[in-house]
Amino acid sequence: MAEKSPDAFRTISEAAEELDVPQHVLRFWETRFTQIKPMKRAGGRRYYRPADVELLKGIRGLLYKEGYTIRGVQKILKEDGAGYVAAVGRGEIEPRKREGEMASAPPPGLARAAPRLGRGRPADQPAPVAPPTADVRVVNRLSDSQADMLRAALRDLGDARKILDPTLPR
Repeated sequence: MAEKSPDAFRTISEAAEELDVPQHVLRFWETRFTQIKPMKRAGGRRYYRPADVELLKGIRGLLYKEGYTIRGVQKILKEDGAGYVAAVGRGEIEPRKREGEMASAPPPGLARAAPRLGRGRPADQPAPVAPPTADVRVVNRLSDSQADMLRAALRDLGDARKILDPTLPR
């Protein structure tokens, strides 16, 4: 197939391939980012303008490379606009770090898996060592910003699950 002009509209499959994300991710992003407005033809077929693809590249970069949450990217779009996010996608600007936005999140790909509870431990794993009892106080508290980030992530996961699982009520 011949290479399309940079000014040509893209189908959802072409946009998904160019962005290296599944098509359902683009459909999901449309529900979360009002700035994404592909043209829809009869039968609901989507056509993405070049500006739409640039905005999607910026959103993808903020989510996947910079580690922002959906809510964090929504905030950036609200504060700085679609042009800023598209410029990030084109590589023209580096996104600035925002105070408190990612303070405690590990860099993408470096998060450790959560421990499994209630299943026992694998045979090749040593038994946990009891902490010393003398004057050790363990505090399991999240800061307000960490708690807000966790709540936002849980809401986003719940929304994604509703979209992906047709048996759940919407």
